[in-house]
Amino acid sequence: MLGVGVEEPGLTVHRASDAYRGEGKTDAKDAFVIADQARMRRDLGLLRPGDEVAVDLRTLTARRTDLVCDRTRRINRLRAQLLEIFPALERVLDLTNKGPVMLLTGYQPPAAIRRSGAKRVETWLRNRRVRGCAALARAAVEAADAQHAALPGEKPAAAMVIRLAKGVMVLDEEIAEIDALIEGRFREHPHAEVILSLPGMGKQMGAIFIAATGGDTSAFGSADRLAGYAGLAPAPRDSGRVSGNLRRPRRFHRGLLNAMYLSALTFASSSHCVAITRSSRSRRAFSWAASRSPSIR
Repeated sequence: MLGVGVEEPGLTVHRASDAYRGEGKTDAKDAFVIADQARMRRDLGLLRPGDEVAVDLRTLTARRTDLVCDRTRRINRLRAQLLEIFPALERVLDLTNKGPVMLLTGYQPPAAIRRSGAKRVETWLRNRRVRGCAALARAAVEAADAQHAALPGEKPAAAMVIRLAKGVMVLDEEIAEIDALIEGRFREHPHAEVILSLPGMGKQMGAIFIAATGGDTSAFGSADRLAGYAGLAPAPRDSGRVSGNLRRPRRFHRGLLNAMYLSALTFASSSHCVAITRSSRSRRAFSWAASRSPSIR
């Protein structure tokens, strides 16, 4: 006989244990509470593994998130290290772009930039296909002219700057590879074109949406439930004569909420529209309806 799996959060089991006899906590009691709650309750969600594309996208998007976090940490270390030997250059460089990071793989101390001059630095950057190499070279030389003092520990710090800058570039290449894999797998999903038709919803946000919902929004039953799962629907907190008291939910899918808000923000920045929250909830409703209705596709 095949059983049906249900999802029972640990916090739910912990709170339900207070209603059972005894204050002790054992594995046997926890197993009994889980089984008894699954038997009595009808509001527990069924465990759905999701389709193959959704599972693959969940793996790829999780890996991309790790890489982006690693890149952010490495850039922060690079900025802190550069600040110790060349504060003037650290102020003018945007290390989230490829050009400034490439510059730091070849030039670190201010004396080296002054010796090379703007023309040579520009040629060095142009040979490595850096955009805006002339402006970047001028900014670097101006920063070097503003700092003539050599700070202690300059040589080992410069070596660390090179290593950190190369590490950022390696992470950029790996993120680009993951993005290509995500895009290719995302377009294989039957709802890909419907999701991309939403203004502001690109391939990355669409992949996160499919990964978070398992590729089947019919499991939520309604658009309102999907909004609650994404953290877009406020939770009521009424008691007695106090009504209309709404608060932010505590349990929701943060990745899906981030995708909804980022797509709404992209749409808001490209056109003059209403509040971002309303846009997020409307696209949530459209995503749920469109992915269930073949006529929209």
